Amino acid sequence: MDLLLAFVDLLLHLDRHLAALVQEYGIWIYAILFFIIFAETGFVVTPFLPGDSLLFVAGGLAAVGGMDLGVLIAVLLAAAILGNQANYHIGRFFGPKVFHWENSRFFNRKALEKTHAFYERHGGKAVVISRFLPLFRTFVPFVAGIGAMNYLRFSAFNITGAFLWVVLLTLAGYWLGNVPWVKQNLSLVIVTIILVSLIPVVLGWWRHRREGMAERPQDG
Repeated sequence: MDLLLAFVDLLLHLDRHLAALVQEYGIWIYAILFFIIFAETGFVVTPFLPGDSLLFVAGGLAAVGGMDLGVLIAVLLAAAILGNQANYHIGRFFGPKVFHWENSRFFNRKALEKTHAFYERHGGKAVVISRFLPLFRTFVPFVAGIGAMNYLRFSAFNITGAFLWVVLLTLAGYWLGNVPWVKQNLSLVIVTIILVSLIPVVLGWWRHRREGMAERPQDG
């Protein structure tokens, strides 16, 4: 319970925690951010790490001189691209047999199956679209690897998606993160970013549920 509360506090007050890390670690903050984004996109078992909100807050700190914007974007881009590449290769290594793994604390089988359906529906575009969808962002490159998607094709979509995701959210934080109203209500803004990014996931679940109910045989 204490761990959950600490994680919620991290998400809601990401600006304070990140600012403290900048003060404490200086230039090493780039390595810390690289690791967080790489892990969030590269390891199938870490989709809970902050992604969208972290990019936004980091951009806001760059605007007040906490970090160099150009270096920040370059580091985040490298982390996002390399994370997906690693995830793709992990999927290639394990192959289709992962669909027979049991659900556990470290493996969300239902999320994998939903992501697989999402990937089947959207193909290569899923690699780009998923950048803006928590959970899907972590699983899509893994599923692309399982499906043995052409590596060069995957890399093209991966780089495009990473560029759009990192640049748009970091610059949004850079331009808006220190607007007085946004700064005073940053916790609300972070929650809004998280909720908005979850909308497509919820809509997909609701549509899938309705289709399942429609296909269910009626009594009588």
